[in-house]
Amino acid sequence: MFLKSLQISDADRVIRDIQFHNGMNLIVDETPSTRDDETGNNVGKTTVLMLIDFCLGARARNIYTDPENRREEYKLVKDFLVDNNILITLILKEDLDDVNSAEICIERNFQSRAKIIRRINGAAKTEEQFEAALTEFLFPGHYPKKPTFRQIISHNIRYKDQSIYNTLKTLDRYTRDAEYETLYLFLLGCEFDQGATKQELLTQIRLEQTFKHRLEKHQTKSAYETALSILEDEIDELDKRKSNFNINDDFESDLGDLNHVKFQIHVLSSQIGKLRIRRDLIAEAKRDLNSNVADIDVRQLKSIYRQATLSVAGIQKTFEDLLQFHNEMIVEKVKYIAKDLPMLEREIRSKSQHLDRLLDDESTLAKRIAKSESFEELEKLIGVLNDKNRKRGELENLIQQLNEVEVNLDGLHERLEVIDDLLFSDSFGENIKRQLKKFNRHFASISNSLYGEQYALKVDPIVRKKQRLYRFSAFNTNFSSGKKQGEISCFDIAYTLFADEENIPCMHFLLNDKKELMHDNQLLKIARLVNKRGIQFVASILKDKLPDELNKEEYIAVKLSQHDKLFRIEGHTP
Repeated sequence: MFLKSLQISDADRVIRDIQFHNGMNLIVDETPSTRDDETGNNVGKTTVLMLIDFCLGARARNIYTDPENRREEYKLVKDFLVDNNILITLILKEDLDDVNSAEICIERNFQSRAKIIRRINGAAKTEEQFEAALTEFLFPGHYPKKPTFRQIISHNIRYKDQSIYNTLKTLDRYTRDAEYETLYLFLLGCEFDQGATKQELLTQIRLEQTFKHRLEKHQTKSAYETALSILEDEIDELDKRKSNFNINDDFESDLGDLNHVKFQIHVLSSQIGKLRIRRDLIAEAKRDLNSNVADIDVRQLKSIYRQATLSVAGIQKTFEDLLQFHNEMIVEKVKYIAKDLPMLEREIRSKSQHLDRLLDDESTLAKRIAKSESFEELEKLIGVLNDKNRKRGELENLIQQLNEVEVNLDGLHERLEVIDDLLFSDSFGENIKRQLKKFNRHFASISNSLYGEQYALKVDPIVRKKQRLYRFSAFNTNFSSGKKQGEISCFDIAYTLFADEENIPCMHFLLNDKKELMHDNQLLKIARLVNKRGIQFVASILKDKLPDELNKEEYIAVKLSQHDKLFRIEGHTP
């Protein structure tokens, strides 16, 4: 798919209509640098890239918030977009040279709730449906598999610092290595349909490890076991001292019963506390998943969907199918996570009832023993014993909980190992090497033509905390420091050529910010290369940094300046 046009409009007029073409498409800031009071900042050249990304599912607030301080909003821009009900329309086309080739028209505005517009080819979509529909249009049959649509296209859209300065780490800085593994296996065409399962198992492992860390907040399991052994020796010694008291049979029996009841009370109280911690952790995860279940007006959207099926040929799935599929997927995840909840609730309820009975027994026995003349003599010793037994109950319960967590972790790691055995098998590893070799032919060739250096993509199997991963990274085969901006552009162009060669669906446009950081010679070479190879290269640049050879209308998509900013807010009359 190529970019055909990006339109900014309100109810009365078109504010901007940017037409794209094959090859180099420059977003030029024409603000002259000869005046000290005028700069190239905030004219909207980066915002063009953001608006394209917005139409492909990015958040609206990216347009009007400071990327370095997400709490700071550009009020003028936000009020303009919302108050004037600005509509952004992006049209993608399969082939810009073929009038009859397929098109996708995407429309979004900046309103909320009932006034929101989120349409694809005229059909309104919920947020979940929007990504599903885009995925189906551009990567047929992939939704809801991993990687997500937004992850797949992340290297095509580079305006955030994370993607401007990193060749492969194009997602947010909190993204885990397992997600990058799934992403690059997909991009290389290495079929592996258990990526989502692997990530779910890793999530469960992290949940169990979090619970384990809470239990071991103060000491490790081995320290608890050592402390328990010492404590049991102390209790044995105290029991021997207590047995030397000259007391009648009834008193001994009652006292023994009281000690046993108190011990059971402490053990039960500790067990109930740990069960509640586990229940709350699972309930929290369950609530997070349930928040993703679609809650919509089925009758209204069913009517819209019916209209869409009349207008668009080939839609075989009903709206109810799509909705049911999404919600059933979430429900299955909830069932998986919450499967232990009923058992936990029953245990908590049963143990609480048992605890109530023990408390009654304790009260009765305490009153009976208090009448004995021997109670004062034993009071201090009994108090020490009770405290020791309470600590023993807590330690035993902590150790039991840790044992259960370790069993759960072992089970999860075993399931993960089955997946990794397939992923790291010789045959799969050879497939990755074959695909890397094909990709690197393009990567090295393009980087050599642009920089006289050869870049390559490599993969290193790593093992970390019982987890095996493929870690992808780019390097310079000449082992020099290289040029990061050039490496990134070479990678993106090389991937497009590789994907076409392998018949892997991909976007044929590359969005790039801050290309003034690149040397003129390389920018000229990129322009010639993308014009020749049928790739759209959309780049924002200051006119003062623009090579004379590229300062031509055929290469320019839109011109902006301090006197003609993107949204033309200053000259807009509501």
